[in-house]
Parts: sequence; C-alpha cells; structure tokens
Amino acid sequence: MRSRPRALSWPIVPVFPLGAHVDADGVRFAVASTSADAVEVCLVDGPDGDLTERRVELTEHTFGVWHGTVAGVRAGQRYGYRVHGPYRPWDGVRTNPAKILVDPHARQITGRVTDLAAARGWCDDPMTGPPSTVDSLGSVPLSVVTAPLAVPPGARPDVPWSETVIQELHVRGYTKLHPEVPPQHRGTYLGLAHPAVIEHLRRIGVTAVELLPVASIADEPSLLERGATNYWGYSTLGFLAPHAGYASVPGAELTEFRTMVDALHAAGIEVILDMVPNHTAEGGVGGTTLSYRGLDARSYYSLGGSGHDADITGCGNTLDSGSPTVIRLVCDALRHWVTAFGVDGFRIDLASVLGRPRSGAFDPNASLLTAIAVDPVLSTVKLIAEPWDATGEGYRVGGFGVAWSEWNGRYRDAVRDFWRGHGRIGELASRVTGSSDIYALSGRRPWASINFVTAHDGFTLRDLVSYQGKHNEANGENNRDGTDDNRSQNFGAEGETSSPVIRARRLATARAILATLLLSTGTPMLVAGDERWRTQGGNNNAYCLDDETSWVDWSDSPEGAELTAFTARVAELRRSYPDLHRDRFFADTEASWWHPSGRLMDNGDWHDGGARTVGLLVNDGLLLLHAGDTATPYTLPPDGRFRPVLDTSVGDGKPVSTRALPGGSTITLPPHSVLFLGLCRP
Repeated sequence: MRSRPRALSWPIVPVFPLGAHVDADGVRFAVASTSADAVEVCLVDGPDGDLTERRVELTEHTFGVWHGTVAGVRAGQRYGYRVHGPYRPWDGVRTNPAKILVDPHARQITGRVTDLAAARGWCDDPMTGPPSTVDSLGSVPLSVVTAPLAVPPGARPDVPWSETVIQELHVRGYTKLHPEVPPQHRGTYLGLAHPAVIEHLRRIGVTAVELLPVASIADEPSLLERGATNYWGYSTLGFLAPHAGYASVPGAELTEFRTMVDALHAAGIEVILDMVPNHTAEGGVGGTTLSYRGLDARSYYSLGGSGHDADITGCGNTLDSGSPTVIRLVCDALRHWVTAFGVDGFRIDLASVLGRPRSGAFDPNASLLTAIAVDPVLSTVKLIAEPWDATGEGYRVGGFGVAWSEWNGRYRDAVRDFWRGHGRIGELASRVTGSSDIYALSGRRPWASINFVTAHDGFTLRDLVSYQGKHNEANGENNRDGTDDNRSQNFGAEGETSSPVIRARRLATARAILATLLLSTGTPMLVAGDERWRTQGGNNNAYCLDDETSWVDWSDSPEGAELTAFTARVAELRRSYPDLHRDRFFADTEASWWHPSGRLMDNGDWHDGGARTVGLLVNDGLLLLHAGDTATPYTLPPDGRFRPVLDTSVGDGKPVSTRALPGGSTITLPPHSVLFLGLCRP
C-alpha cells in the first residue's frame, strides 16, 4: 500500500494575492522583498502637513513575501512600507527605513513628490555616499486600502479585430477645452464619458479608444528638478491604481474610471490602456526611492555592473522581465484592469523590453510575454505591442508571437514617404494590403498590423504637412529632444502661412493620408485631434507640456469641421465595403495592382523609383493613390463599371459626379489625391 505524502513542513498561510485586502479581521497586507531583514506596514493618518504614523511589523515571511493581518483597519486607510536591511548600493541593495514606500500592488495611490531631496534614498553620491536619514513621509505618495470593486456590469463590446478602428487619446488633453463638457469634468475620466464626446467618437467611426497611460503616474527626477511634469504619463509609480489626477473629485478615481468605461461600452466603444511595464518613475540610481528600489531593487530592476541600472528603455531604469517578482506584478496588474474595471485590451509600451530578460537578447517566447499571452484572462483581450526599445537591435516589428498585434512603424514610414514623393511604391503596396510579408509567416491575420501615420510621439497630421523640422524649444532641452526622422514636408513655408495655395495643398495631402490609413488592410489608428486639424506648432515631443500645445482644440474652424466630416465619410466607407476591413490576407485572385496606363503592374513598374501613382483592384472596387504634384490621367481596368464613391481632392470627400464609368475609361487624378470607385454589380 502506498504511503500517504508527508505534510508540508511550513505553515499554509494566505501569502497571495499581494497588496492590501480587506477581510473580516481587518486588512491583510502582503509585499514581496528578498532584500529585507524586516518590513513594517505604516498606517498614516491626519491632514497633510501634520501626518501621524503607526508602524506594525509584518512578522510572517513566506516565499519571499512579508505578510500579516492588521486588525481594525478599513478601506480608505493610507499606508506605506518601511524596509529594514542592508544598504549596499554597489551590489544593488538599497533598503532604507527612512523612506516610506508605495505598495507595488496598491490599487489606489494618493499624493505626489513634493521634496525631491527627501524622496532620494542616498546622500552625497548614489553609489558611494551613505543612505539618507531624511524621513520621506509627507513628501512622497502613499498607498490607500480599497474595498473590493463589484464585477463590472454588462458585457464588453468585443468588437472583432477586423472591424476595429482605434483612436489614441489623452484623458486630460482630450476634453480639457471641450465646450460641451461641464467645466468641473473637463480633463477627467468623467469628461471622456460625456455624451457629446462619445458622439464625436462614434461619428468618426472609432470603435476603441487607446488611452495614454492612466496607471498612477509620478514625475521622474529629471522633470522634478526643473519643475516640469510628465504630461504623457510614461512614468508609472503604481501599475494597478488609476491615476488620481484625472478624477474630478479627489479620491474618486476608481469609481469615475469605472463610470467612463461603462459609458464607452454602452456606446459600443472598447477601452484599451497604454501600459508601461518596462520601467518606473524612480529613474536611475541617482533618482528616487518611492517603492521598487527600496523594496527589492535586485528583484524588480535589471542591474548592470556595480549596482547601476541597465537602461535599455532610455528612461533611467529597466524592469527585469525575467524576474518572477516582475512577472507576477505585471500579470496581476493587467488582470486587475480587466476584472475590476472591464477594460478591453492593452498597448504595451516598449514591448521589446518584455522579451529581454535581464536586458539580454530578444526572445518572443520570453517568460513575461508568454505569461501574458497564455493567461486565461489576458488571452481574451486585445494585446498590442510597441515592438521596439532603446537597444541597438530593438526594432522587432513582426517579431512577436501570434497573440500580439503590433504598432507597424514600417507602415507609418511607407505612407509618409509616398505622400511626400519618396520611397518605393512596392513598399507602399505591401503596407496598404496588410503587411503579409511581416505577419503572414507567423500565422497572424492582417489586423495584427496596427496601421498608423501619426501618434502621440511625433508630429500631428497638420504638422506633418506644415513643418520640415521639429520645433521643441518649449520643452526646455534646446530642441535636442524628439526625432529628426520626421519624413514630413511643408510645401514651401515652415509652419503657419496665409498662402491659400499652400494651405489647400496641405489639407488635400492630409485628406489623402487619412484616406490611405482608413482604407488600408489592417487595424487603423487615428490620433486625437488629427480630424480637427490640430497643431502642436511643430513640436514632435510634447511629453512635458500640459497646456494648449497638447490639448485638443475643440473651437470651431472651417478646416476642422470639414476634415471631421471627411473622416466620418471615409470611416463609413470602410465599414460599408468588406474588402476594406478584411479578416484575412488577399489571395492572388482577390487583388491586383494596375498601372495608370490601364494594364497590370509588372516587375519593372515595382522598381520604378519615380512611380507616384498606383491602383488596387479588389472585389469591392478600385482604390487609386496619386502622390504627384500635378494632375495625371489614369485609365481604368478594362472590365466592369466603376462608380466614384470617394474623392479626397474635394473637402468632404464626396465626388462631384457619381455617374458610373465603364472599364477602360480614362479619368484625371488630381494632385495628392485618393479616389475609391465601387465596382458596380450586374
């Protein structure tokens, strides 16, 4: 007879989940740290400026987790941790009990850094100096105990990928100037939930908003030193907590965020969050000790020699995607946003970092990427990778696994090049038809290509056709920041101009770019305000400008109104023609490319460096793209009849005539134009 297995030699205790959780006995606290000799949970009360603190040691230590229940504590309690242990910066160990630390699993965070010196864990020198003895309580953010959130009501919209149209937007900047949003709700979660805002999104065909970071943000040390802020929010302090600064009522961010998601869902619009699980707000070793560095720097961060941070993000530090502590944190955080708030997906910033355990070589099957892709909750939502990082070989477009869609930078570059009269027409053709050369081999579908021409990082659409170079002086970095590879054009005048000819050319080209984006195979991503003709004055890196430079301008203008109507028309055209939002790549018999002379393109045509005109014939119709500076004749394919449906040379896109044209007819394509002609059925 087989003997019974021996009982485990350690007590079975509730180590997980991590964080602070209310139960019948009080609050159970659990935080991971392998560096600590002792951990205290610090219960903070009182008004700002007169805070009191009660410290309770967590005496249970299991699986590298310090945990315990504190009786009498309830939701709303502010708290932090103090970690006692060695201080060996040359070895990456930086415990310092003078610093009160945010819980990495906190679901609500309050306060901000008000004293940079107090927030630093070191004196004199971060590598050779002694630990700081300045108590940081009152100068740094705190965690807040939260009650369990109810299960989100209703089902998610579950929009098929092939029908998805994304708009990337900033919660604050999108409604800060919106005249129909009540003043107290402008720039907040509730502002984005306003019916007038949602109606605009629906009008222009948006099925998903991709929100710039909304997880709790803290300004990094370099910005604090010069009194600036990280407006974009790519500086995460807490990965599970909604950013408090976007709530209309202090402390109401959890309920207001849920209200926003519910309102968008009711309109059939999905919510995708831009998450930043590649670095934190603490910066490099000379930065702050707000949470991760003081808890367990060696478990959270990828460290180089002599205890320095291995910076492959360009942000001072790098979360180690090979660390079990990081994998658990990231997956717990993403899962929390889905289960507690009902979000529909994630865009992962600098996602190539997640495939580089210990900052090594990229592996699409690395542990963190795999953990996300196979998670029973996360595998059911939309996953988008930004497939690059700050390493020399960080550009990994097409290199992710089958669970991932990707921001397709090659699409952006090809479309920008084509409409400024550069590049190979064969590259454009591959991008317009879904980039099968990038995604088909891995078994992915066309929607794996997130097609975009502009994004938060770079020129707006208006600036793309108005500026030859960047103008980032307002950022305070002497115009050194931001990319110089803009692939833009100004049509003969840098910036704003009163010339009606130049203004008309810019608008015509912008309409052609928007039409190319929305009518390409793949998942289109618009940028908030492009349809309203928004400018940033040539600034292509407005990450620290929380002002009218970055906010969407909702004031009435003829150009903005007309371009909005045009965008709505093209979005409706995309919905109406199945071949314009395909679920699969075109087979050879389903699509053909036509030369302006009325014949099929041949090999020589694809290598013609001066070609600026091409036509794509599919089952639904004929898409014509002409990037030349002058009008040109185009002979239609010989078979069938073609009815004009879209003409971007017209302000609202409506063709002057919709009379059907017989195959073989010759038409004139205006300069910088896109035409779509529907194939008439017998």
